[in-house]
Amino acid sequence: MNYELFIAKRIIAAKQYKSSISSPIIKIAITAIALGIIIMMISIATSVGLQKKIKEKIAGFNGHVQISNYEDNNSKITINPISLEQDFYPKFINVDGIKNVQSYASKGGIIRTETDFEGIILKGVNIDYDWSFFETYLVEGSLLTLSEEMSSEVLISKLTSDRLGLKTGDNFNTFFVKDDPNKAPNVRVFKVAGIYNSGFKEFDENYILGDIKQIQRLNKWDENQVGGFEVLIENFDELIEKGEEIYAVIPPTLNAETIGDKNPTIFEWLDLFDTNVMVIIGIMILIAGINMITALLVLILERTQMIGILKALGNSNWSIRKIFLYNAGYLIAVGLFFGNIIGIGILLAQKYFGIIKLNPETYYVNQAPVYIDFKYILMLNIGTLILCLVMLLIPSYIVSKISPVKAIKFD
Repeated sequence: MNYELFIAKRIIAAKQYKSSISSPIIKIAITAIALGIIIMMISIATSVGLQKKIKEKIAGFNGHVQISNYEDNNSKITINPISLEQDFYPKFINVDGIKNVQSYASKGGIIRTETDFEGIILKGVNIDYDWSFFETYLVEGSLLTLSEEMSSEVLISKLTSDRLGLKTGDNFNTFFVKDDPNKAPNVRVFKVAGIYNSGFKEFDENYILGDIKQIQRLNKWDENQVGGFEVLIENFDELIEKGEEIYAVIPPTLNAETIGDKNPTIFEWLDLFDTNVMVIIGIMILIAGINMITALLVLILERTQMIGILKALGNSNWSIRKIFLYNAGYLIAVGLFFGNIIGIGILLAQKYFGIIKLNPETYYVNQAPVYIDFKYILMLNIGTLILCLVMLLIPSYIVSKISPVKAIKFD
């Protein structure tokens, strides 16, 4: 039988304990623990959720790793093509963890309607393209169905369709400038097959997706030539590692860049979220610990006579300290319980109802995304419990300073 735990349970169950002078202080400490775990849980869930969502959107437009030619002349409108006949295409053999390798080509152009015009980048994709990302954000129409025959259908963003007044089924002209500025531009008529809305303005306002054969014809390439390759990996956490592995196995005339290399500003901004979350967690645990220290000291002072009697009966200081630490552990557990119930409830409400909205021009998403993983929730609870109890070890030392004779007379 655990003697100290038995006494701690009797103290917790005692009626006078619940109506004592320490009751409001204990309630405040429990509330502080609950609020702390709620804030920490929301901070981690929204931070990780936002990071994952933005990275997912960047990867949806560019893949995780892009393989392209080393370009000596960046002023050229038409880049040098790459042959499809590569050892790593259509599948990497020497690198594990690769989800898909897809060919692409892009070309800048101008959409011209009767009343407006808009500069865009036509991204040509092949039959090997993974449409899972755009399937998620498709709001009207359908995705492209590519075959051996050249298609004139394209996928445009809702932002572009609103600006130009286009809807599914509409045709529009797009002008593509040639390398020789003295020659008339090429004109292509495209048909809107579908409209997507990723909420990532930086990409939505620029990209339309079409058949790679259109770009091959514009650039006078053959069917075996493309602009580059996009590599999708299975685990985003291995981005840097896989980027280095891919770079090591491709021909020396080609270059491999991760989306982190191509978008350093965005990724540096996302890394700041980790620092902010660590600061918030530190502050919340400190506040919760201070409140628990206050509650513990009040409990000790309130039970001074009991401490004196236990010492007179031969109990050691550490044995008595354990009684109050068990008591404090119970209070922390109560705070964690209610904090988890409320915190998870808030996160689920945000995940399924999108209550908190964000400005997509600043955060690249329309609403605050949340990432719920019970692994980090469990670690957060265990960490909070352990750290708070460690912080209580020093103030519990006051028990050893209480004299049995004085404590028994204490009223």
